[in-house]
Amino acid sequence: MKTKKFIMPDASIILLTVAFVAYIASLLITPGKFNVEDKSHSVELSQYQTVEGVQSAPIFAEGGNIGLANVLFEGLVTGDKYGATIGVMAFILITGGAFGIIMKTGAINNGIMALINKTQRIEWLFIPLLFTLFSLAGAVFGMGEEAIAFCIVLLPIMKQLGYDAKVTVLTTYVATQIGFATSWMNPFSIAIAQSIAEIPVFSGASFRMLAWLVFTLFGLGFTVRYANSIKQNQLDTPVGSGEHTPLDISDKLILCTFVLGMVWVVWGVMARQYYIPELAAQFFCIGLFSAVIAKMFNKLSANDSADAFKQGAQELLPAAMLVALAKGVVLLLGGSDLNAPSILNTLLFHSASSIAAVPDAVAAWGMLLFQSLFNFFVSSGSGQAAITMPLMAPLGDLLNVSRQIVVLAFQLGDGLTNIFIPTSASLIGCLGIVKLDWGEWAAFIWRFTLALFALASSFIFIAYFINYQ
Repeated sequence: MKTKKFIMPDASIILLTVAFVAYIASLLITPGKFNVEDKSHSVELSQYQTVEGVQSAPIFAEGGNIGLANVLFEGLVTGDKYGATIGVMAFILITGGAFGIIMKTGAINNGIMALINKTQRIEWLFIPLLFTLFSLAGAVFGMGEEAIAFCIVLLPIMKQLGYDAKVTVLTTYVATQIGFATSWMNPFSIAIAQSIAEIPVFSGASFRMLAWLVFTLFGLGFTVRYANSIKQNQLDTPVGSGEHTPLDISDKLILCTFVLGMVWVVWGVMARQYYIPELAAQFFCIGLFSAVIAKMFNKLSANDSADAFKQGAQELLPAAMLVALAKGVVLLLGGSDLNAPSILNTLLFHSASSIAAVPDAVAAWGMLLFQSLFNFFVSSGSGQAAITMPLMAPLGDLLNVSRQIVVLAFQLGDGLTNIFIPTSASLIGCLGIVKLDWGEWAAFIWRFTLALFALASSFIFIAYFINYQ
């Protein structure tokens, strides 16, 4: 008799389970509140008090109130375009659609392939350029699953250059996850986490750019050192570049549009304090201009671009729904207002009280450790943000850990462990392509993973001591 292989539940199933637990908690736990007169001052545990006589949430609520059956709808409609649900969901869908058009044109893939074919004969430059490029792709638009396709292309090239399958995975997937973990503008991870934490989207970019540079150089150093250690006798014959689509004028124009668009986004956030509505419009413009260029050069028809936009938005619909479901759970627990009686405030008080004796800096590091371990169960960045941030963000307030550091702990914990955990579909996909067993990969990468965690820990402590906001 065959034993069924355990499959990790989808993030939405986990959140629905959390919603049910939250409903049970509302029946058993006495709500509480914090008497905070001025929101500009930090919250203290001494300000907490329980509130008797508050009615618990029903299974089915009427009149627009929150109940267990209403958790998804109420989570969907709460807030406004600047809020943590409607605005964030619209931003995710529009941005996903814009990237859908850009990826459909093939310009980014063709650009990467052009770089590969131009640099593979310059060996000392080949791996550094590839690693940096893939890390940048992870930081800017959250590349992850796409690395699987590049593993297919790069594996034979790497072998001809004298490298092995591990070098292929390091320069593609591992590089993307280092960029993903230290991103300052990834719309599918940091934007969601910062929105739920109620801090400006893409804020704190300069510190994250520094983190990206340090982590990328660290990862590149490890990759180059390993690649040199296993270098085989290189063939004297030129390395074949294989089948690839040449980079034409339309690809170059679309790539220029994308780069200029990213510069516009960064300028808007830093110089004009652009928030969700403006950012969504910026990404929409980038996608629209890319569609126009693709149409002018007969690369995509107008209908093709429309289909690509819908497909891109559709792929991110689950992430948008997770944000809504997470907000619904918060509402089921009584909301996130510290001055209003809620089960969430009671949970925060007892959670903070249990670690009150720990120095605040150690508490910040504990959040990194928690997110790293939690990623084993929910490897989706958007899913992990939706599940953990509603609790971790206000918990940081109680522990004198800024919400910017809470988001940083989420990023580093979520992204860096993706290169190790067997529950990451993208990692397993890349390993399958290069015919590398996970056990062999784990034995190779665990020391590097621990080194990355140590580096991440140092950045958390630095962020705390410089009062990173």
